[in-house]
Amino acid sequence: MTNAKMISKSNKESFRIVSRNEWLSERKALLAREKELTRLGDEIAAARRELAYVRIDKNYVFDTLDGKRSLADLFDGRSQLLVQHFMFGPDWEQGCPSCSFMADHMDGITIHMAQRDVTFTAVSRAPFANIERFRARMGWKFNWVSSHESDFNYDFHVSLTPEETAKGEIHYNYGKWPYAFEEWPGLSAFIKNDHGEVFHTYSTYGRGVDAMMGTYRLLDLMPKGRNEKDVPNKMEWVRHHDLYETAAMKTETGSVEGLFDSVKKTACH
Repeated sequence: MTNAKMISKSNKESFRIVSRNEWLSERKALLAREKELTRLGDEIAAARRELAYVRIDKNYVFDTLDGKRSLADLFDGRSQLLVQHFMFGPDWEQGCPSCSFMADHMDGITIHMAQRDVTFTAVSRAPFANIERFRARMGWKFNWVSSHESDFNYDFHVSLTPEETAKGEIHYNYGKWPYAFEEWPGLSAFIKNDHGEVFHTYSTYGRGVDAMMGTYRLLDLMPKGRNEKDVPNKMEWVRHHDLYETAAMKTETGSVEGLFDSVKKTACH
């Protein structure tokens, strides 16, 4: 790009200005890489669908708007169920801001998922009354149930016992995890056969939950991208959607520890 002009954005950034033809040449080269990524994504999605199933033998019971319901009941007449493991502890007054950011994307999506034989529900350990109070505040319509009296969260490794966290290292995201906190995010997929048997087909944790964050997909198209700080907890900027004006939740360090400090002390107590 011999004719490119370098323009300073700030002390740390600069961008180039080129002709339309030069830009088009760069764009086509990037398009080839994007197509490679799309094809790889399709291959991984196919491999995901080929994973073996695990039968759910335990009788999980949840508190819902319709009273006590089993995991099989949560399918709501469909054969597939997607669960958001929403971080909302039994003694918290509000749900996790990052999980709330994820959930903000769902109300417009669930009706389309239903057309493809998928029911969506969020599951948290908070008592159902606390869930309903927070859901009303957020204005959400999607289904959200409480696993308060079951082992569901523990069995899917998104909630940890005090004994587990006391060790200083936990099992999360299919390996050892150095941050020993009691609640973690995740997504799990299930299928139910014609005999009413339920099978676990897939779970993802950590960065895998980006699948719910459509905002990030769009930010990735923009010149500044996600525009986040270069800190371990990239989501330190996220607030409950009714708190952006007041910026009530602050994470000074941007660390993972700072995130949970903020979640428990500032946002959820």
